[in-house]
This record gives sequence, structure tokens and C-alpha cells, in this order.
Amino acid sequence: MNARTLDPAQHLIEREPYYEPIGDEIQLFEAAYRQQIPVLLKGPTGCGKTRFMEHMAWRLKRPLITVSCHDDLTASDLVGRYLVKGGETVWVDGPLTRAVRAGGICYLDEIVEARKDTMVVIHPLADDRRTLPMEKLGQLVEAPPEFCLAISYNPGYQSVLKDLKQSTRQRFVALEFDYPAAELERRIVVNESGIDAGMAEKLVRFAQMTRNLKGSGLEEGASTRLLVHAGKLISSGVDPVVACRSAVAQAVTDDADMLTAIQELSSSLF
Repeated sequence: MNARTLDPAQHLIEREPYYEPIGDEIQLFEAAYRQQIPVLLKGPTGCGKTRFMEHMAWRLKRPLITVSCHDDLTASDLVGRYLVKGGETVWVDGPLTRAVRAGGICYLDEIVEARKDTMVVIHPLADDRRTLPMEKLGQLVEAPPEFCLAISYNPGYQSVLKDLKQSTRQRFVALEFDYPAAELERRIVVNESGIDAGMAEKLVRFAQMTRNLKGSGLEEGASTRLLVHAGKLISSGVDPVVACRSAVAQAVTDDADMLTAIQELSSSLF
């Protein structure tokens, strides 16, 4: 079977992504969208921020372009650049430009990982101007009312040096995310992985144990995403202890002593 190639600027999410609200984040996002205010999502890795964005894109019927930010991501990577094609030099829009032109939602995941020059680009889009400067083309693109800018970061993970500047964060409506309450997280794991409620409850208790180790040898505990991975392995017939080791322990640390400690936690539950 050949993989399908989709143009994210044209692709709409047609099937409702499964998402369990943890508060009033859906109503707040919709209100911000109607008022053309950009949105900042704060929360730990794997707690559901990206799934939330997919759900909102489906609710609002807008194409979603997600950019996973990293150390080498530049303003040109977002806006676009000249490339040589067939012996000719042509301009190619970047993902941010495509989202603006399409009136879509541009989601910059882990924005603080990007280089500082990217902030200069998003500032005019994130205030009342709602414009995208394209210096290499000498153009200024005005965002249509349907366009939305959303960014995310994990305040507990990034260093102080990578924290968001006040000049950036005060342009956004902020929504705070965290791991779901135990009952809600159990329901999510059941729905996403196909395991029964009893097994999901044990996985959630296991996750809470690892989260208690944050700051005592672990940078982050097990996320909801990792629990879903473990649940899927278990539903495929993998022993729960083995699933927790591969899907959770090995994912959160390389430290031998911490791996042993996490393994003992899972062995005490399963």
C-alpha cells in the first residue's frame, strides 16, 4: 500500500479526534478564535496538547499545520525561501505562510526550542496587526479572520534560558494543561489502547508513582501518551511488566538505577 501525501494547508481533519476535556479549554479556545487572539498552551510532555489542537481544528473546520520546533528552526524555515527547481530559482512558502494564506491554524509545538529570530516573525501575527512580514519578497501578508496562531511549551522542562519572553507570552491567551485526574486518565487509556478498566487503573497508578519521582532523578514522569503506548502493547499480548519497561521506563530515563527503580514499581503492581 502506498502512503498518501497530504497538503496540510488544504487538509481538513474530517473524523473527530478523541479528546476528553480537562476543564473549560474548549470554550476558551473557541472564544479566543472568534476574537482573533492567539493561544498559548502550557503543560508537560504527552498530556494531550497536540490532540487538543487536532480536536479544535476539527471543531472549527480549519486546516491544521503543526511545526515541531527545534534548535535549528529558523524564521526562513517558517516563512519560506528561494529554492532552485529545474534550473530556475523559485520561492517556496514555509508552513507558517501556508497556514496564513489558507486561513488555517498554525501550531508551533515547543516554541522555545526554536531560534530567537522566529519570535521576530510571529510577533506581528500575534498582536492586532495580524500580518506576516516576508522580507525576502518585500511583502506583508495580512492574515484572514480564519487564521489562528497557537504555540506550546513545557514550563517545567525547558531551562530558564529557554523560557518565553514577556514580550512574546503577553500576546497570547494562555491555557494550562496537566495530566488528567486519575479517573479521566483511566478512561482515556481504555479508549485509546483497548485494554480493560482494571488494567488501565493499574497503569494510571504506575504513572502517578513515576511522576512522584520528578525532581528526584527523573526530569518527567510517565505521560498519558506513554500509558497509551504501554496499554497498546498489553492489548497485543505483551506482559504488562515488559510493556511498562519498554514503553515507559526506557522512554523516560537512561539511568540504570532509575530504570531499576521504575521496574520495581511496575513489578509491584502487575
